[in-house]
Amino acid sequence: MAIINRIGDYAEDMKTWRRHLHMHPELSLDCHQTAAFVVDRLKEFGVDEIHEGIAQSGVVALIHGQGDGPVTGLRADMDALPMDETTGAEWASTIPGKMHACGHDGHTTMLLGAARYLAETRKFKGTVALIFQPAEETVGGGRMMVEEGMMDRFDIEEVYALHTDPFGEAGVLRTCPGPIMAAVDDFHITVRGVGGHAAYPDSTKDPMPCALAIGQALQTIVSRNANPLLSLVVSLTMISGGSATNIIPETVKLSGTVRSFDPDLRDMVERRVSEIAHGQASSYGVKCNVDYVRNYPATVNHDAQTDFAAKVATEVVGAAKTVTDLLPEMGAEDFSYMLNARPGAFLFLGQGIGPSCHHPAFDFNDEVATIGASFFARLIETRHGV
Repeated sequence: MAIINRIGDYAEDMKTWRRHLHMHPELSLDCHQTAAFVVDRLKEFGVDEIHEGIAQSGVVALIHGQGDGPVTGLRADMDALPMDETTGAEWASTIPGKMHACGHDGHTTMLLGAARYLAETRKFKGTVALIFQPAEETVGGGRMMVEEGMMDRFDIEEVYALHTDPFGEAGVLRTCPGPIMAAVDDFHITVRGVGGHAAYPDSTKDPMPCALAIGQALQTIVSRNANPLLSLVVSLTMISGGSATNIIPETVKLSGTVRSFDPDLRDMVERRVSEIAHGQASSYGVKCNVDYVRNYPATVNHDAQTDFAAKVATEVVGAAKTVTDLLPEMGAEDFSYMLNARPGAFLFLGQGIGPSCHHPAFDFNDEVATIGASFFARLIETRHGV
């Protein structure tokens, strides 16, 4: 393992930064205190330019190297999740109902570690654009930063990101060319009938049997409408309706999620959800409304940039700890918008097997922070060689 020695010297500082961020989580676009902490560190490091307020609380900082060269973006997300923490750690969240359960505190710390090293040494040509992004977990801060013109404004040519991996051995870097994380869509179906006394169902138009039929029929999308060689998940996750055992409700609501990689398959699912819901409603003599929401697109790595990132990973963690044939995952990421705008790659950094992301007992492993920072720094020094 070839952690950069100078970054190794920052290990205790990085641990302090990360645990401070963990204790003070912020949600969605409201990452202003986190951004202020980041900006204070960047000023201490002597970066050349700091641009704040992108996507409300996002930050882009520039470090210029030795002469002309490419501009490469390195991205870290900053936001936390709306949940209570159960780690019991001394550095546990101090804010009830908010915690860093997806490692974004670690992502921010790793990019800060790389920033400190790159600003100090500047053993590269061109420019590094450090992207600190809010709202990955909610409204798509990555999308907003792209839509606000970040890529053109800072002339970013390629972009890279790391995500902590609680399913991987500590220090293992995993990736793959092509799709690595899925597109995510949500659906909300409201079935509306005529309520009444449950003892006299003939005087009502009961929405419940229709809702149950819709729920069953949705499962046929994967088994009967989709190419079995293509990955697809359609999950019904919420059903709500009724207030008492002797009342037939007026409405029943169903909601769920769809995960896919293929754009045509994504279109087919949206069409079939609507057809199934309205078809069942018609057969049961009730009405329905379908709200199908397209969220993040699939995160698709670019072949050349993924190959390059894998070579850098091999230099940092060794060939035995570099995996280049990772099976795509059904989770979703708004880094997808950045990869749609510019070529680049997304990688997972193993932190050791433990509670999964979005679990109340999850905590980032501080021992791997210097590995991630070293990867970012080596990537820049290799791509921007002097």
